[in-house]
Amino acid sequence: MQIRMENIHKAFGKNKVLEGVDIHIKDGEVHALMGENGAGKSTLMNILTGLHKKDQGTIQIDGKETTFTDPKHAEDFGVAFIHQELNVWPELTVLENLFINKEPVTHFGLIHTKKMKRIAAEQFEKLSISIPLNKEAGQCSVGEQQMIEIAKALMTEAKVIIMDEPTAALTDREIATLFEVIRSLKKSCVSIVYISHRMEEIFTICDTITVMRDGRTVDTTPIAKTSFNDVVQKMVGRELTDRFPARETSLGDTMLEVKNLSRKGVFENVSFSVRSGEMVGVSGLMGAGRTEIMRTIFGLDGKYEGDILVNGTKVTMKNPSQAVQMGLGFITEDRKDEGLVLDFSIKDNIALPSLHSFTKQTFIKEKDEQEFVDLLIKRLTIKTESASTEAKNLSGGNQQKVVIAKWIGIGPKVLILDEPTRGVDVGAKREIYQLMNELTERGVAIIMVSSELPEILGMSDRIIVVHEGTIAGELSKEEATQEKIMTLATGG
Repeated sequence: MQIRMENIHKAFGKNKVLEGVDIHIKDGEVHALMGENGAGKSTLMNILTGLHKKDQGTIQIDGKETTFTDPKHAEDFGVAFIHQELNVWPELTVLENLFINKEPVTHFGLIHTKKMKRIAAEQFEKLSISIPLNKEAGQCSVGEQQMIEIAKALMTEAKVIIMDEPTAALTDREIATLFEVIRSLKKSCVSIVYISHRMEEIFTICDTITVMRDGRTVDTTPIAKTSFNDVVQKMVGRELTDRFPARETSLGDTMLEVKNLSRKGVFENVSFSVRSGEMVGVSGLMGAGRTEIMRTIFGLDGKYEGDILVNGTKVTMKNPSQAVQMGLGFITEDRKDEGLVLDFSIKDNIALPSLHSFTKQTFIKEKDEQEFVDLLIKRLTIKTESASTEAKNLSGGNQQKVVIAKWIGIGPKVLILDEPTRGVDVGAKREIYQLMNELTERGVAIIMVSSELPEILGMSDRIIVVHEGTIAGELSKEEATQEKIMTLATGG
């Protein structure tokens, strides 16, 4: 299937999102679609699949002008979209999620559960997925939910599959498996539109790249004829000198310490500390317990055994409110469900944890609140027309910046960042890294959980590696390498 989109325009009110975009997707190619957050990549694909209507331009499929009425129409035609923001139903099982509105039935009109299980098991085997089919999707990690969405799309036997940040929550092993599946699909003439901010992946798996900037097509070229620096310059309109800004570390007192922290069946005997001005990276495979450890420290997941000390004082962390009062902030990996109130404005999201600062005798000092929010929007270069814009209308990367702004606003002593640059473009990543450096220079202690090894190596002063719920080892910045981290992460 060949798709040609030409001169595509789209505006939401006065906000012009696309202003003349062209893209040509050929049979059996992996076509990278890149651009900064807010460049219009997801909007373009939402227009292709019928979620949004174009204001101007043409869409041709195999030479015939075509417009899909909705995403189901597109899927029935052979175009599937795996969205960056996952669409699982948390109360349903993994099996039920895979077959929503597509359940096979017996001759008697009953749901053919046995057939569903067989098809799901075959697909999971191809992807090396070991998630129980009867597990509630809401109990799955973000990475597991991502694999469920990928399996669901592959089960439609689509001719074109759009993958928006498909590896954001996956481990290196899962990414390698996904790439094998993509190569197999290419041999069957299935086309992939691959949206990602992970430059290494683009140069590993893609054939062609289209770069967008500010709602326009900047360039389309074969991957073999471009380079990392060329792509970055086309994306951001300027050269990006250093991928990871230099750090000057000045360590102070121990701000957070955990001793023999355990939750039965999740992790056990976890001990580590982080000092003022220090950035500690936490690495490990998906399911190793990294996120669960951080959630427990922040009071999100109930009872635990062991000790948590904040600034030398032992505390029993019962809930997030208490954690915030103790000077802790937590940027969750799941910004959609836990990091933001999507129907709230940018202003309300950013100000939410800091409302007490603007309150006098139960009244909110709106001028002070607005100045506070405007300052953070400017500092994090959040792309928006207004602070009153609802969070759900922002691109994924700008949503992430709102989450970061929210927690920076409380003036934390300890800041836990779980996948802080997930779904964020290369230019915005550097801005976030620079901000993290500024925070540590001001004495904030940072714990950064990340699945991106270059990020862990490039930003951490010290690296803790988690394997199957235990600390497998600790590496200094000087001795750490990708090989050493992966050896510890896999139990070697």
